[in-house]
Amino acid sequence: MRSLYLLLFCTLFSFVAQAQLALNVLDFGAKSDSSALATTAIKEAIAKASQAGGGTIYFPAGTYLTGPIHLKSNITLFIEAGAELCFSDNFDHYLPMVPSRWEGTMVANFSPFIYAYEAENIRITGRGTLNGNGKKWWAYSEVHVKNSPESKWQKEFHKLNKNVLHPDLPGWVERGFLRPPFIQPMYCKNVRIDGITIKNSPFWTVNPEFCDNVTIDGVTINNPPSPNTDGINPESCSNVHISNCHISVGDDCITIKSGKDRSGRKEARPAENYTITNCTMLSGHGGVVIGSEMSGDVKKIVISNCIFDGTDRGIRIKTARGRGGVVEDIQVSNIVMNNIKQQAIVLDMQYAKTDREPVSERTPRFRNIHLSNITAQGEQAGYLNGLEEMPIENVSFSNMVMETKTGFDIRASKGIVFSNVSVNPSTGPAIAATNVSGLQINGLRTAAGFSGSATLKFNNVKRAFIANCLIMEPIKTFLEASGNETEALLLKANDLRLVQNPLYISDAPENAVTLEK
Repeated sequence: MRSLYLLLFCTLFSFVAQAQLALNVLDFGAKSDSSALATTAIKEAIAKASQAGGGTIYFPAGTYLTGPIHLKSNITLFIEAGAELCFSDNFDHYLPMVPSRWEGTMVANFSPFIYAYEAENIRITGRGTLNGNGKKWWAYSEVHVKNSPESKWQKEFHKLNKNVLHPDLPGWVERGFLRPPFIQPMYCKNVRIDGITIKNSPFWTVNPEFCDNVTIDGVTINNPPSPNTDGINPESCSNVHISNCHISVGDDCITIKSGKDRSGRKEARPAENYTITNCTMLSGHGGVVIGSEMSGDVKKIVISNCIFDGTDRGIRIKTARGRGGVVEDIQVSNIVMNNIKQQAIVLDMQYAKTDREPVSERTPRFRNIHLSNITAQGEQAGYLNGLEEMPIENVSFSNMVMETKTGFDIRASKGIVFSNVSVNPSTGPAIAATNVSGLQINGLRTAAGFSGSATLKFNNVKRAFIANCLIMEPIKTFLEASGNETEALLLKANDLRLVQNPLYISDAPENAVTLEK
Protein backbone atom coordinates (compact mmCIF):
# COMPACT_ATOMS: atom_id res chain seq x y z
CA MET A 1 0.00 0.00 0.00
CA ARG A 2 2.83 2.40 0.81
CA SER A 3 4.36 1.77 -2.61
CA LEU A 4 1.03 2.57 -4.24
CA TYR A 5 0.79 5.84 -2.29
CA LEU A 6 4.25 6.85 -3.43
CA LEU A 7 3.58 5.88 -7.05
CA LEU A 8 0.40 7.94 -7.15
CA PHE A 9 2.09 10.81 -5.40
CA CYS A 10 4.97 10.93 -7.88
CA THR A 11 2.56 10.75 -10.80
CA LEU A 12 0.29 13.55 -9.61
CA PHE A 13 2.99 16.05 -8.66
CA SER A 14 5.55 16.81 -11.31
CA PHE A 15 7.78 18.66 -8.90
CA VAL A 16 8.62 15.36 -7.23
CA ALA A 17 10.10 14.14 -10.50
CA GLN A 18 12.63 16.91 -10.23
CA ALA A 19 13.65 15.84 -6.74
CA GLN A 20 15.94 12.91 -6.10
CA LEU A 21 13.85 11.33 -3.37
CA ALA A 22 10.26 11.00 -2.16
CA LEU A 23 10.35 9.71 1.39
CA ASN A 24 7.46 8.45 3.50
CA VAL A 25 7.88 9.36 7.16
CA LEU A 26 6.32 6.02 8.16
CA ASP A 27 9.39 4.31 6.74
CA PHE A 28 11.52 6.22 9.26
CA GLY A 29 9.49 5.10 12.26
CA ALA A 30 6.88 7.87 12.49
CA LYS A 31 3.50 6.78 13.86
CA SER A 32 0.35 8.02 12.14
CA ASP A 33 -1.79 7.50 15.24
CA SER A 34 0.03 10.12 17.40
CA SER A 35 1.18 7.35 19.74
CA ALA A 36 4.82 8.47 19.63
CA LEU A 37 6.75 11.63 18.96
CA ALA A 38 7.74 11.78 15.28
CA THR A 39 10.37 14.50 15.58
CA THR A 40 13.37 12.19 15.12
CA ALA A 41 11.80 10.29 12.22
CA ILE A 42 11.08 13.54 10.37
CA LYS A 43 14.59 14.82 11.06
CA GLU A 44 16.14 11.63 9.70
CA ALA A 45 13.98 11.76 6.55
CA ILE A 46 14.99 15.38 5.92
CA ALA A 47 18.66 14.55 6.48
CA LYS A 48 18.55 11.67 4.00
CA ALA A 49 16.82 13.77 1.35
CA SER A 50 19.22 16.64 1.93
CA GLN A 51 22.25 14.36 1.51
CA ALA A 52 20.87 13.32 -1.86
CA GLY A 53 20.47 16.94 -2.96
CA GLY A 54 16.84 17.37 -1.98
CA GLY A 55 13.53 15.58 -1.88
CA THR A 56 9.94 15.39 -0.68
CA ILE A 57 8.96 14.27 2.81
CA TYR A 58 5.55 12.64 2.57
CA PHE A 59 2.93 12.42 5.34
CA PRO A 60 0.07 10.03 4.45
CA ALA A 61 -3.31 10.37 6.19
CA GLY A 62 -3.13 10.11 9.96
CA THR A 63 -2.15 12.17 13.01
CA TYR A 64 1.51 12.82 13.76
CA LEU A 65 2.70 14.18 17.11
CA THR A 66 5.89 16.13 16.60
CA GLY A 67 8.24 18.74 17.92
CA PRO A 68 9.96 21.34 15.70
CA ILE A 69 10.78 20.59 12.07
CA HIS A 70 13.91 22.20 10.61
CA LEU A 71 13.91 22.38 6.82
CA LYS A 72 16.99 22.38 4.61
CA SER A 73 17.49 23.46 1.01
CA ASN A 74 15.48 21.68 -1.68
CA ILE A 75 13.11 20.05 0.80
CA THR A 76 9.33 19.80 0.36
CA LEU A 77 6.93 18.75 3.10
CA PHE A 78 3.87 17.14 1.51
CA ILE A 79 0.97 16.74 3.94
CA GLU A 80 -1.71 14.62 2.37
CA ALA A 81 -5.44 15.29 2.79
CA GLY A 82 -6.42 13.60 6.02
CA ALA A 83 -2.96 14.06 7.54
CA GLU A 84 -2.51 16.28 10.58
CA LEU A 85 0.79 17.32 12.13
CA CYS A 86 -0.02 18.02 15.77
CA PHE A 87 2.79 19.93 17.45
CA SER A 88 3.71 19.12 21.01
CA ASP A 89 2.94 21.62 23.77
CA ASN A 90 5.95 20.50 25.80
CA PHE A 91 8.12 23.62 25.79
CA ASP A 92 11.29 21.57 26.27
CA HIS A 93 10.81 20.06 22.83
CA TYR A 94 11.57 23.49 21.30
CA LEU A 95 15.03 23.73 22.84
CA PRO A 96 17.80 24.53 22.15
CA MET A 97 16.88 28.10 21.33
CA VAL A 98 17.71 29.32 17.83
CA PRO A 99 18.27 32.68 16.08
CA SER A 100 14.84 34.21 15.56
CA ARG A 101 12.99 37.49 15.29
CA TRP A 102 10.18 38.39 17.66
CA GLU A 103 7.94 41.38 16.91
CA GLY A 104 10.72 42.98 14.90
CA THR A 105 13.58 42.38 17.35
CA MET A 106 16.41 39.91 16.78
CA VAL A 107 16.57 37.36 19.61
CA ALA A 108 17.50 33.80 20.46
CA ASN A 109 14.27 32.03 21.25
CA PHE A 110 12.38 28.74 21.28
CA SER A 111 12.58 27.07 17.88
CA PRO A 112 9.68 27.93 15.60
CA PHE A 113 7.53 24.89 14.91
CA ILE A 114 8.68 24.81 11.27
CA TYR A 115 12.00 26.60 10.84
CA ALA A 116 14.58 27.15 8.12
CA TYR A 117 17.76 29.23 8.19
CA GLU A 118 19.59 30.28 5.01
CA ALA A 119 17.86 27.62 2.92
CA GLU A 120 16.69 27.67 -0.70
CA ASN A 121 13.81 26.05 -2.56
CA ILE A 122 11.70 24.97 0.39
CA ARG A 123 8.01 24.14 0.25
CA ILE A 124 5.14 23.14 2.53
CA THR A 125 2.21 21.80 0.53
CA GLY A 126 -0.77 19.45 0.46
CA ARG A 127 -4.35 19.42 1.67
CA GLY A 128 -3.51 18.36 5.21
CA THR A 129 -3.46 20.30 8.49
CA LEU A 130 -0.85 21.77 10.80
CA ASN A 131 -2.15 22.02 14.36
CA GLY A 132 -0.10 24.21 16.70
CA ASN A 133 -1.90 23.06 19.84
CA GLY A 134 -1.32 26.58 21.13
CA LYS A 135 -3.55 26.76 24.21
CA LYS A 136 -0.76 26.13 26.72
CA TRP A 137 1.44 28.74 25.01
CA TRP A 138 -1.37 31.31 25.09
CA ALA A 139 -2.04 30.72 28.78
CA TYR A 140 1.60 31.09 29.73
CA SER A 141 1.94 34.31 27.75
CA GLU A 142 -0.63 35.93 30.01
CA VAL A 143 0.98 34.91 33.30
CA HIS A 144 2.25 37.88 35.30
CA VAL A 145 5.56 36.64 36.65
CA LYS A 146 7.17 39.83 37.88
CA ASN A 147 7.07 38.59 41.49
CA SER A 148 7.44 34.88 40.69
CA PRO A 149 10.60 32.77 40.50
CA GLU A 150 12.16 32.60 37.07
CA SER A 151 11.36 29.50 35.08
CA LYS A 152 14.18 27.54 33.45
CA TRP A 153 12.99 28.86 30.06
CA GLN A 154 13.23 32.45 31.25
CA LYS A 155 16.70 31.83 32.60
CA GLU A 156 17.81 30.42 29.26
CA PHE A 157 16.26 33.33 27.42
CA HIS A 158 18.00 35.77 29.81
CA LYS A 159 21.35 34.14 29.24
CA LEU A 160 21.13 34.25 25.44
CA ASN A 161 19.65 37.74 25.07
CA LYS A 162 21.56 40.01 27.42
CA ASN A 163 22.38 42.43 24.62
CA VAL A 164 18.77 42.92 23.44
CA LEU A 165 16.64 42.78 26.57
CA HIS A 166 16.68 46.55 27.10
CA PRO A 167 15.50 48.89 25.72
CA ASP A 168 14.37 46.92 22.68
CA LEU A 169 12.05 44.59 24.57
CA PRO A 170 10.29 46.72 27.19
CA GLY A 171 7.75 44.80 29.22
CA TRP A 172 9.11 41.37 28.32
CA VAL A 173 9.00 40.16 31.94
CA GLU A 174 5.24 40.56 32.06
CA ARG A 175 4.96 38.14 29.16
CA GLY A 176 6.88 35.42 30.98
CA PHE A 177 8.89 34.55 27.88
CA LEU A 178 8.56 34.87 24.13
CA ARG A 179 6.37 32.36 22.34
CA PRO A 180 7.72 30.99 19.05
CA PRO A 181 6.08 31.65 15.67
CA PHE A 182 4.57 28.65 13.88
CA ILE A 183 6.40 28.81 10.52
CA GLN A 184 9.49 31.02 10.31
CA PRO A 185 11.98 30.72 7.46
CA MET A 186 14.88 33.16 7.93
CA TYR A 187 17.25 34.42 5.22
CA CYS A 188 15.76 31.95 2.73
CA LYS A 189 15.16 32.07 -1.03
CA ASN A 190 12.30 30.58 -3.01
CA VAL A 191 9.84 29.74 -0.25
CA ARG A 192 6.42 28.31 -1.11
CA ILE A 193 3.53 27.43 1.22
CA ASP A 194 0.33 26.28 -0.46
CA GLY A 195 -2.87 24.36 0.03
CA ILE A 196 -2.52 23.53 3.71
CA THR A 197 -4.71 24.40 6.69
CA ILE A 198 -3.05 25.84 9.80
CA LYS A 199 -4.74 26.23 13.18
CA ASN A 200 -4.03 27.01 16.83
CA SER A 201 -0.74 28.83 16.33
CA PRO A 202 1.21 29.67 19.51
CA PHE A 203 2.09 33.13 18.17
CA TRP A 204 2.39 34.60 14.65
CA THR A 205 1.44 31.88 12.18
CA VAL A 206 3.37 32.29 8.90
CA ASN A 207 6.32 34.60 9.50
CA PRO A 208 9.03 34.68 6.79
CA GLU A 209 12.00 36.85 7.80
CA PHE A 210 14.56 38.38 5.41
CA CYS A 211 13.43 36.05 2.62
CA ASP A 212 13.30 36.57 -1.15
CA ASN A 213 10.65 35.19 -3.50
CA VAL A 214 7.97 33.99 -1.10
CA THR A 215 4.67 32.53 -2.34
CA ILE A 216 1.76 31.77 -0.01
CA ASP A 217 -1.20 30.46 -1.98
CA GLY A 218 -4.49 28.80 -1.05
CA VAL A 219 -3.67 28.58 2.66
CA THR A 220 -6.40 28.46 5.31
CA ILE A 221 -5.55 29.80 8.78
CA ASN A 222 -7.93 29.37 11.71
CA ASN A 223 -6.87 30.61 15.14
CA PRO A 224 -9.47 31.19 17.87
CA PRO A 225 -9.50 34.37 19.97
CA SER A 226 -5.96 34.21 21.32
CA PRO A 227 -3.05 36.61 21.97
CA ASN A 228 -0.95 37.76 18.99
CA THR A 229 -1.92 34.88 16.71
CA ASP A 230 -1.56 36.90 13.49
CA GLY A 231 -2.12 35.06 10.23
CA ILE A 232 0.59 35.90 7.67
CA ASN A 233 3.44 38.25 8.65
CA PRO A 234 6.17 38.51 6.00
CA GLU A 235 8.82 40.73 7.59
CA SER A 236 11.73 42.41 5.76
CA CYS A 237 11.13 40.20 2.72
CA SER A 238 11.23 40.97 -0.99
CA ASN A 239 9.05 39.70 -3.83
CA VAL A 240 6.20 38.26 -1.77
CA HIS A 241 3.01 36.84 -3.31
CA ILE A 242 -0.01 36.10 -1.09
CA SER A 243 -3.14 34.89 -2.85
CA ASN A 244 -6.33 32.86 -2.43
CA CYS A 245 -5.99 32.59 1.35
CA HIS A 246 -8.77 32.37 3.94
CA ILE A 247 -7.85 33.79 7.34
CA SER A 248 -9.61 34.05 10.71
CA VAL A 249 -7.30 34.72 13.65
CA GLY A 250 -6.86 36.25 17.10
CA ASP A 251 -4.91 39.29 15.89
CA ASP A 252 -4.16 40.80 12.46
CA CYS A 253 -4.93 38.68 9.41
CA ILE A 254 -2.06 39.79 7.14
CA THR A 255 0.63 42.13 8.42
CA ILE A 256 3.62 43.63 6.63
CA LYS A 257 6.57 44.54 8.85
CA SER A 258 10.28 45.38 8.62
CA GLY A 259 11.71 45.48 12.15
CA LYS A 260 11.27 47.45 15.33
CA ASP A 261 13.07 50.59 16.49
CA ARG A 262 16.82 50.27 17.05
CA SER A 263 16.98 46.57 16.20
CA GLY A 264 14.94 47.17 13.05
CA ARG A 265 17.23 49.95 11.88
CA LYS A 266 20.35 47.93 12.66
CA GLU A 267 19.08 44.99 10.59
CA ALA A 268 17.46 47.34 8.09
CA ARG A 269 15.96 45.55 5.13
CA PRO A 270 12.74 46.84 3.60
CA ALA A 271 9.59 44.90 3.04
CA GLU A 272 9.10 45.52 -0.68
CA ASN A 273 7.43 44.22 -3.81
CA TYR A 274 4.45 42.50 -2.15
CA THR A 275 1.21 41.53 -3.85
CA ILE A 276 -1.80 40.45 -1.79
CA THR A 277 -4.84 39.36 -3.78
CA ASN A 278 -8.01 37.26 -3.77
CA CYS A 279 -8.06 36.69 0.00
CA THR A 280 -10.89 36.60 2.53
CA MET A 281 -10.39 37.77 6.11
CA LEU A 282 -12.92 37.19 8.88
CA SER A 283 -12.11 37.55 12.58
CA GLY A 284 -9.02 39.66 13.23
CA HIS A 285 -7.86 43.03 14.51
CA GLY A 286 -7.08 44.14 10.95
CA GLY A 287 -7.59 42.80 7.44
CA VAL A 288 -4.27 43.93 5.96
CA VAL A 289 -1.99 45.86 8.31
CA ILE A 290 1.35 47.60 7.76
CA GLY A 291 3.43 48.16 10.91
CA SER A 292 3.77 49.09 13.58
CA GLU A 293 7.21 47.46 13.21
CA MET A 294 8.34 49.25 10.01
CA SER A 295 11.76 50.61 10.92
CA GLY A 296 13.40 49.07 7.84
CA ASP A 297 10.82 50.63 5.42
CA VAL A 298 7.79 49.22 3.61
CA LYS A 299 7.67 49.94 -0.13
CA LYS A 300 5.86 48.97 -3.31
CA ILE A 301 2.86 47.06 -1.97
CA VAL A 302 -0.27 46.11 -3.96
CA ILE A 303 -3.41 44.89 -2.17
CA SER A 304 -6.38 43.96 -4.36
CA ASN A 305 -9.54 41.86 -4.76
CA CYS A 306 -10.01 41.03 -1.08
CA ILE A 307 -12.99 40.77 1.28
CA PHE A 308 -12.87 41.73 4.96
CA ASP A 309 -15.94 40.62 6.90
CA GLY A 310 -16.05 41.18 10.65
CA THR A 311 -12.49 42.40 11.23
CA ASP A 312 -11.93 45.23 13.70
CA ARG A 313 -10.37 47.33 10.94
CA GLY A 314 -9.89 46.94 7.21
CA ILE A 315 -6.69 48.54 5.89
CA ARG A 316 -4.50 49.73 8.76
CA ILE A 317 -1.09 51.41 8.58
CA LYS A 318 0.39 52.21 11.99
CA THR A 319 3.61 53.48 13.52
CA ALA A 320 4.94 55.75 16.26
CA ARG A 321 7.81 58.06 17.02
CA GLY A 322 10.95 56.02 17.54
CA ARG A 323 10.16 53.50 14.79
CA GLY A 324 11.73 55.48 11.95
CA GLY A 325 11.36 54.08 8.43
CA VAL A 326 9.09 55.04 5.57
CA VAL A 327 5.88 53.50 4.24
CA GLU A 328 5.44 54.52 0.61
CA ASP A 329 4.07 53.50 -2.77
CA ILE A 330 1.07 51.54 -1.50
CA GLN A 331 -1.84 50.68 -3.85
CA VAL A 332 -5.12 49.30 -2.45
CA SER A 333 -7.99 48.51 -4.82
CA ASN A 334 -11.12 46.41 -5.29
CA ILE A 335 -11.84 45.76 -1.63
CA VAL A 336 -15.18 44.91 0.02
CA MET A 337 -15.46 45.51 3.77
CA ASN A 338 -18.47 44.45 5.83
CA ASN A 339 -19.21 44.61 9.56
CA ILE A 340 -16.05 46.56 10.32
CA LYS A 341 -16.04 47.12 14.07
CA GLN A 342 -13.82 50.22 14.17
CA GLN A 343 -12.28 51.98 11.14
CA ALA A 344 -12.38 50.79 7.55
CA ILE A 345 -9.16 52.69 6.75
CA VAL A 346 -6.53 53.77 9.29
CA LEU A 347 -3.24 55.61 8.81
CA ASP A 348 -2.01 56.34 12.32
CA MET A 349 1.45 57.67 13.11
CA GLN A 350 0.66 57.93 16.82
CA TYR A 351 -0.11 54.28 17.50
CA ALA A 352 1.81 54.80 20.75
CA LYS A 353 1.36 58.25 22.25
CA THR A 354 4.65 60.15 22.46
CA ASP A 355 5.82 63.74 22.73
CA ARG A 356 6.94 65.72 19.71
CA GLU A 357 10.66 65.46 18.98
CA PRO A 358 13.10 66.79 16.34
CA VAL A 359 13.06 65.00 12.99
CA SER A 360 15.70 62.24 12.95
CA GLU A 361 16.15 58.60 12.01
CA ARG A 362 13.54 57.89 14.70
CA THR A 363 10.88 59.79 12.73
CA PRO A 364 8.56 57.62 10.61
CA ARG A 365 7.03 58.71 7.29
CA PHE A 366 3.83 57.80 5.38
CA ARG A 367 3.58 58.95 1.78
CA ASN A 368 2.23 58.04 -1.66
CA ILE A 369 -0.64 55.81 -0.54
CA HIS A 370 -3.59 55.34 -2.90
CA LEU A 371 -6.91 53.58 -2.25
CA SER A 372 -9.62 53.02 -4.85
CA ASN A 373 -12.72 50.98 -5.68
CA ILE A 374 -13.64 50.21 -2.08
CA THR A 375 -17.01 49.65 -0.45
CA ALA A 376 -17.22 49.62 3.33
CA GLN A 377 -19.87 49.19 5.98
CA GLY A 378 -19.18 49.56 9.67
CA GLU A 379 -18.26 51.99 12.41
CA GLN A 380 -15.99 54.67 10.87
CA ALA A 381 -14.98 55.35 7.27
CA GLY A 382 -11.42 56.45 7.92
CA TYR A 383 -8.90 57.90 10.36
CA LEU A 384 -5.67 59.63 9.32
CA ASN A 385 -3.44 60.86 12.14
CA GLY A 386 0.00 62.20 11.25
CA LEU A 387 2.74 63.82 13.32
CA GLU A 388 3.09 67.57 13.75
CA GLU A 389 6.73 67.31 12.65
CA MET A 390 6.03 64.77 9.88
CA PRO A 391 2.52 64.91 8.38
CA ILE A 392 1.05 62.06 6.36
CA GLU A 393 1.64 63.00 2.71
CA ASN A 394 0.05 62.36 -0.67
CA VAL A 395 -2.87 60.03 0.01
CA SER A 396 -5.79 59.57 -2.39
CA PHE A 397 -9.23 58.02 -2.06
CA SER A 398 -11.17 57.39 -5.26
CA ASN A 399 -14.32 55.55 -6.37
CA MET A 400 -15.46 54.56 -2.89
CA VAL A 401 -18.80 54.00 -1.13
CA MET A 402 -18.65 54.25 2.66
CA GLU A 403 -21.81 53.46 4.64
CA THR A 404 -20.60 53.97 8.20
CA LYS A 405 -21.70 55.51 11.49
CA THR A 406 -19.05 58.24 11.24
CA GLY A 407 -17.05 59.62 8.32
CA PHE A 408 -13.39 60.50 7.76
CA ASP A 409 -11.28 62.16 10.46
CA ILE A 410 -8.03 63.60 9.04
CA ARG A 411 -5.31 65.17 11.15
CA ALA A 412 -1.75 66.42 10.54
CA SER A 413 -1.73 65.54 6.84
CA LYS A 414 -1.04 67.18 3.50
CA GLY A 415 -1.81 66.41 -0.12
CA ILE A 416 -5.02 64.44 0.61
CA VAL A 417 -7.36 63.86 -2.35
CA PHE A 418 -10.94 62.57 -2.43
CA SER A 419 -12.30 61.82 -5.90
CA ASN A 420 -15.75 60.38 -6.66
CA VAL A 421 -16.32 59.21 -3.10
CA SER A 422 -19.68 58.58 -1.42
CA VAL A 423 -19.62 58.97 2.36
CA ASN A 424 -22.90 58.58 4.25
CA PRO A 425 -22.31 58.60 8.00
CA SER A 426 -25.30 58.32 10.29
CA THR A 427 -23.83 61.02 12.53
CA GLY A 428 -21.26 63.79 12.21
CA PRO A 429 -19.50 65.20 9.15
CA ALA A 430 -18.56 63.23 6.07
CA ILE A 431 -15.03 64.62 6.31
CA ALA A 432 -13.46 66.36 9.31
CA ALA A 433 -9.99 67.84 8.83
CA THR A 434 -7.62 69.37 11.40
CA ASN A 435 -4.18 70.83 10.64
CA VAL A 436 -4.37 69.70 7.02
CA SER A 437 -2.93 71.41 3.93
CA GLY A 438 -3.44 70.77 0.24
CA LEU A 439 -6.83 69.06 0.61
CA GLN A 440 -8.83 68.32 -2.55
CA ILE A 441 -12.41 67.03 -2.53
CA ASN A 442 -13.90 66.42 -5.96
CA GLY A 443 -17.21 64.69 -6.60
CA LEU A 444 -18.19 63.92 -3.00
CA ARG A 445 -21.70 62.45 -2.69
CA THR A 446 -23.23 62.54 0.75
CA ALA A 447 -26.25 62.98 2.97
CA ALA A 448 -24.05 63.95 5.91
CA GLY A 449 -25.21 67.00 7.78
CA PHE A 450 -28.88 66.19 8.00
CA SER A 451 -28.48 65.46 11.73
CA GLY A 452 -27.26 68.98 12.47
CA SER A 453 -23.50 68.92 11.92
CA ALA A 454 -21.81 70.31 8.84
CA THR A 455 -20.99 68.03 5.91
CA LEU A 456 -17.38 69.23 6.00
CA LYS A 457 -15.80 70.39 9.25
CA PHE A 458 -12.39 72.06 8.90
CA ASN A 459 -10.08 73.39 11.61
CA ASN A 460 -6.81 75.07 10.61
CA VAL A 461 -7.00 73.81 7.04
CA LYS A 462 -4.83 75.51 4.42
CA ARG A 463 -5.25 75.47 0.64
CA ALA A 464 -8.31 73.29 0.02
CA PHE A 465 -10.30 72.88 -3.18
CA ILE A 466 -13.86 71.53 -2.96
CA ALA A 467 -15.70 70.99 -6.23
CA ASN A 468 -18.55 69.07 -7.90
CA CYS A 469 -20.03 67.82 -4.62
CA LEU A 470 -23.62 66.58 -4.48
CA ILE A 471 -25.74 66.95 -1.35
CA MET A 472 -28.48 64.34 -1.43
CA GLU A 473 -30.60 65.41 1.59
CA PRO A 474 -31.64 68.82 2.96
CA ILE A 475 -29.00 69.99 5.42
CA LYS A 476 -28.23 73.09 7.44
CA THR A 477 -24.51 73.65 6.75
CA PHE A 478 -22.15 72.40 4.05
CA LEU A 479 -18.77 73.68 5.32
CA GLU A 480 -17.87 74.76 8.83
CA ALA A 481 -14.45 76.42 9.01
CA SER A 482 -12.60 77.38 12.18
CA GLY A 483 -9.07 78.08 13.35
CA ASN A 484 -6.99 81.21 12.89
CA GLU A 485 -4.60 79.34 10.55
CA THR A 486 -7.37 78.49 8.09
CA GLU A 487 -6.67 79.99 4.65
CA ALA A 488 -7.27 79.66 0.91
CA LEU A 489 -10.35 77.44 0.86
CA LEU A 490 -12.10 77.46 -2.52
CA LEU A 491 -15.57 76.00 -3.17
CA LYS A 492 -16.59 75.76 -6.82
CA ALA A 493 -19.35 74.12 -8.89
CA ASN A 494 -20.97 72.31 -5.97
CA ASP A 495 -24.69 71.43 -5.96
CA LEU A 496 -25.79 73.14 -2.75
CA ARG A 497 -29.48 73.58 -3.57
CA LEU A 498 -30.52 71.49 -0.53
CA VAL A 499 -28.22 73.41 1.81
CA GLN A 500 -29.64 76.10 4.09
CA ASN A 501 -26.27 77.75 4.81
CA PRO A 502 -23.36 76.83 2.52
CA LEU A 503 -20.78 78.27 4.96
CA TYR A 504 -20.38 78.72 8.67
CA ILE A 505 -17.16 80.48 9.59
CA SER A 506 -16.19 80.44 13.25
CA ASP A 507 -12.94 81.79 14.66
CA ALA A 508 -11.31 81.91 11.22
CA PRO A 509 -10.24 84.82 8.99
CA GLU A 510 -13.22 86.26 7.08
CA ASN A 511 -11.40 85.98 3.74
CA ALA A 512 -10.27 82.38 4.34
CA VAL A 513 -13.09 80.89 2.23
CA THR A 514 -14.11 81.69 -1.33
CA LEU A 515 -17.47 80.42 -2.59
CA GLU A 516 -17.99 80.36 -6.35
CA LYS A 517 -21.12 79.28 -8.19
